[in-house]
Amino acid sequence: MNGVAAALLVWILTSPSSSDHGSEKGWPKHTACNSGGLEVVYQSCDPLQDFGLSIDQCSKQIQSSLNIRFGIILRQDIRKLFLDIALVAKGSSILNYSYPLCEEDQPKFSFCGRKKGEQIYYAGPVNNPGLDVPQGEYQLLLELYNENRATVACANATVTSS
Repeated sequence: MNGVAAALLVWILTSPSSSDHGSEKGWPKHTACNSGGLEVVYQSCDPLQDFGLSIDQCSKQIQSSLNIRFGIILRQDIRKLFLDIALVAKGSSILNYSYPLCEEDQPKFSFCGRKKGEQIYYAGPVNNPGLDVPQGEYQLLLELYNENRATVACANATVTSS
């Protein structure tokens, strides 16, 4: 009987709740930056893992070199790592972009080649085209995946420019 009670307790603690009581599903929302007329709020869309991200110099006038901080514990090896970005405004796709971050013969970052279970912490510049963010609200989907197309990190972000 104790085995049945223990199994029932484990099932209750590990099963998703059948009633959300008005709470949001998934990981909590995080603010990556909020100043200079720009707010970036993100939520991990990976059902198994959350991660940390912050953006320095938060402003509607995005500089060509933007400093970020990113931290995650890897669930997958990353011999190769790719970033996909999709930007949507008012239901219309504005931008779809794919970029290799790590390639076996040309690693761009010190975390390239890390193994499952290792931690990535990156604090430094990200080069991008400098631009002014027009007033409005934008939805941004960011996905990092490895050579096997396994998700390393995924985020749904809302960018609000006022």
